[in-house]
Amino acid sequence: MHKVIRQMTQLRLQPLQGAALLKTGDTPAPMLSQLSSPPAFNQKSIHTGAAGGILCAKWNKHNYGPRKWLEYNKTVHPPQETDEEPRKAYVCHMRSNIKYSPDKMWYIAAFVRGMSVDEALKQLNFVLKKGATDVKETILEAQEMAVQRHNVEYKSNLWIAESFVGKGRVFKGMRRHARGRFGHVEYKHCHYFVRLEEGEPPKHYYQEPQTPEQQYEHWLEQMRSRKIINSL
Repeated sequence: MHKVIRQMTQLRLQPLQGAALLKTGDTPAPMLSQLSSPPAFNQKSIHTGAAGGILCAKWNKHNYGPRKWLEYNKTVHPPQETDEEPRKAYVCHMRSNIKYSPDKMWYIAAFVRGMSVDEALKQLNFVLKKGATDVKETILEAQEMAVQRHNVEYKSNLWIAESFVGKGRVFKGMRRHARGRFGHVEYKHCHYFVRLEEGEPPKHYYQEPQTPEQQYEHWLEQMRSRKIINSL
């Protein structure tokens, strides 16, 4: 016990001795630098979280995420003829490595697909999901890009032509259980892609709904167009 007390007293006396030397002015130059400089911590021993992409950059510096989607904004189209219909302006935007499961984000991406920008932003205010905030912010950023960089006159004259999700990084961890057991846990990330197009949204983004009579006629046409293989 007396050894521990002696070590504690020595630790307490060290800063006092340094302060006394500073007052007398007899401190050598190396001692002054040691007292003035803060202690150097080993950064490798400090655990850093995945927030801000710090841990991601350390693990794999060559993985910059998806790049091809933003390259569509640099496409230069040939000039059009006078009698052609004017080409609609569009803008592609994305947000990478969102801390959210891609399976959950798919529902939000499919929900706003085919809507006008104003309607999509209005509907996302009532979606009680974590990923709805990232989707809303990405759409607002794409809307601002369309006006400032892609010569779109009215920011409300846009609709969501494409909206889909991609799988991002997956960090694997360990979760402790009772009796010395452990389980695996995966921290999933996703990429969200959106493409805004100028103009009014289509009335039916997906297949136009058919009446029962139309469905029957389509089925009957398929049955009559059948052919037996290797026959005349």
